[in-house]
Parts: sequence; structure tokens; C-alpha cells
Amino acid sequence: MQNSKLIVIGGGPGGYAAAFYAADLGMEVTLIDKEKNPGGVCLYRGCIPSKALLHVAKLINETEEAKNWGIEFSKPKIDLNKLRDWKTGVVNKLTGGLGILSKQRKINYIRGTASFVSSSVLKVEHEEGKTEELQIEKAIIATGSVIATIPFLNIESKRILNSTTALDLPEIPKSMLVIGGGYIGLELGSVYSALGTKVSVVEMMPGILPGADRDLVAFLAKRVGKKFENVMVNSKVLSIKEVKNGISVNIQDGEGKVSEQTYDYVLMSIGRKPETKGLGLENTKVKVNERGWITVNEQLKTDDPNIYAIGDIAGEPMLAHKASHEGRVAVEAILGHKVAFEPQAIPAVVFTDPEIAWAGLTETKAREQNIKFEIAKFPWAASGRATTLDRSDGVTKLIIDPDSQRILGVGICGPGAGELIAEGVLAIEMGANATDLKLTIHPHPTLSETVMEAAEVFFGQSTHLYRPKK
Repeated sequence: MQNSKLIVIGGGPGGYAAAFYAADLGMEVTLIDKEKNPGGVCLYRGCIPSKALLHVAKLINETEEAKNWGIEFSKPKIDLNKLRDWKTGVVNKLTGGLGILSKQRKINYIRGTASFVSSSVLKVEHEEGKTEELQIEKAIIATGSVIATIPFLNIESKRILNSTTALDLPEIPKSMLVIGGGYIGLELGSVYSALGTKVSVVEMMPGILPGADRDLVAFLAKRVGKKFENVMVNSKVLSIKEVKNGISVNIQDGEGKVSEQTYDYVLMSIGRKPETKGLGLENTKVKVNERGWITVNEQLKTDDPNIYAIGDIAGEPMLAHKASHEGRVAVEAILGHKVAFEPQAIPAVVFTDPEIAWAGLTETKAREQNIKFEIAKFPWAASGRATTLDRSDGVTKLIIDPDSQRILGVGICGPGAGELIAEGVLAIEMGANATDLKLTIHPHPTLSETVMEAAEVFFGQSTHLYRPKK
């Protein structure tokens, strides 16, 4: 079996992780993707370029906040061409590195698109125009997702941006409306706001970041409320049209009142969706559910025994790190190992300022599912390290089983929450309890101590917060 052949369709974080791992385990691997090098949406048009720009936004914001500490900087001069080049350079460096790693592993990388002729034959259309058919022993579908749209708001205009075109920084507009208060809209809105754009957000739900616990979102909502021009919740866009020098938008608020406003640009950011059109799945036994996702079992196998599916195309959460781990499980399953994708926690991170991260059970889900739990919170206002950063706008929160004291979930809001959440993921995966976190010595002064002190709060013994156990 070690010499078996594998075809991976899609070169994103799931696809290339699967292909690389399979090659490392001795399989003969073909990886097919439209781009010059592996990387997928994440590296080319998503996670990586957006985080590069968010780093710039963080720097600009900190130069403004430095006034509070007795240091003043002059207004930054923004060279948009150089900023674009730097962002593109980050992308090229990482995707180019993946191209080298692919060659080092002797992977047959084909730049093109693929569709199933049958469960055993794949048609590949190369970028340069030629077409060939490949015999399938085993295949992994890792084609990701596409940008979701609102059909009646689709108009042709260079002033209508999506999550891809917004990253190209066409200009720094004076005003922008972000449609959708989810993580993509808030991250990109934060970038443009830092660069000098007056950003407004419209969200249909009662609050931004629907799905995340409200006590974590509260800190972000307060900061966004100050940084952004306007945050309209319980509101929806009825229509948009291009007018001279802008986009006119009709917005209905929660009370039914409709107002017309004009913005230089509109960013459509309502999420992503699976797309299987063109894959030729109808020529196989692969099944797609009512929401458009390919159905798979715990080994990521589809209803066709030769075909597996991973990542965004195989269901939520649509996150790069989930796809990567699914890719490794699929490869091991193909090789006959006893394995299943059954994580206790998949972390989610919103890279706004402050960052919000969570893993495992959320308070919202616990209440919905009537799960017994206790909450232990440590406010960052009581953290020495947070105080030295002048960032008390944060909290570390543990969801704990009151009987076993096991850690069921972790939520963090504050600068660097995305880095801190990994300890929470490990605690949940390892079946750690509150005592384990309390007794683990954390370095001082660091933000990581807030995890330890949240566990101490559970026992009513936090050194830096007087909150006796009831």
C-alpha cells in the first residue's frame, strides 16, 4: 500500500497538507490546483494577506495610542503601492516556499482544473490548454469554498468590493460600507479604518460577530463603536445602486425605518459557501447534502469508496487548520490506519483589535443544549501585563463541568488572544481540569497568566482578583 497513488484536487491548506503528508509516507502523489504554487484561498486571497494588512493596522493604531504614554508621532504617510507590494511579497514568499516543498517531495504538481469522468477516471485540463485523463486509485477533494453573494445586490461596479478585491487596496476611500458584521467584514473594515477610511457596518443580527459569546464580543463592540463611523445592527440593505462618485444604499433599521446613504465603496462580506459545480460528482457515488457540502464519515470518506473530501467542501467550520488536520486523517485512512477525525476542540480566531478566540464549548451552545456548566472569568483589568500594554479591554473565560471540573471550553478576548487560545485547545483535548490549569506555573508578567488565574477564580483563590467561591 505504501506505493499506492493518490490524487489531491485543490492546493489549499487542506490539499497541500494532505499531499505533503502522503508523500512523506511514501505514496505517489499528484496535486492539482489552478495557481502557480500551492496555497489556496488562505495564502493567496485570505488568511495570510489579510493578517499582513492587519499587522499594519495594528501599528498605525498603536502610534495613535502612544499619545496616552507621552509619545507623539506625526501622521503616517501611506505609500499604497509599497504597501501592496509588501503584502504581495508576503504571499509570494509563502506560496513560493510551498512550491519548493512540493518539488522536494517529488509531488507531481499540475496547474489546472479537474473533474470526475467516473469514480476511477479524472479529467484534468492543464493551464496551458492540454487535457489528459488520470486513473484514480484514491482521490481527495479539497477544493475549498467560494465567496457568498446576495443575488439582488449584485451589480457590476468597481466600487463594490468583496473579500478578495478589498485585499488589493484599490485606493483608500473616504467612506466605506461593510455589509456583514462577521469576522471577515470586521477584519477588513479594521484595515481600512486604520488607513483613514470612515467605515460603517450593517449587520442583520442583533450584534456583530453572531455566534460568538456576547461577553467576549462586548469589548470589541465598544472599540469598533469608537473607531468606526457607524455600526448598524438589526439592519439590512434593501438595495444598492451606483451614482456619481459613489454607491447609494438603502438601509432598513430594526424599527423598519429606511434611510438612503452614499459611500465611496461597499464591501460585500457575508461569508463563504461550498461550490461543487464543475467537479463532475454526478459521475461518481459522492453525495452532496442540502446545504451543498460533500457528505463524509469520520475518516473523511465519501459515499464513493475511492474518494475522500476535506476542508471547506466537507462542512463547517470552514477553517484552514481544520482542513489541514482533516487532510492528515484522510491520508492515514487511505493507508489503512485506524484513525478518525474527532477533535474535542477546533479553535476559532477573529483577528480584530482586540482579538477574540474560542475553543470547545461556548456559553451560547451550552445554554442551547442544556449542558451543565460553570463559568470562571479573569478580567484583563486585573492583569499586570495587560496594564503595562494599556490594554485592560479583555477577559479570559473558562467553561467548566461543575461535577468533574473538566475544561469544556475556553474563550479569550484581548490582544494576542489567537496565540493564547492554543493552551485552551490543549487543555480540552487532554481532558484537563481546572486544577491542572491552576497548578501549571505560568511565566510572569504575561497574558498567559490570565488562563491560570481564571482557573483560580473557579476555586475562589485568584491572587489578583477577590472573588470568593459561593
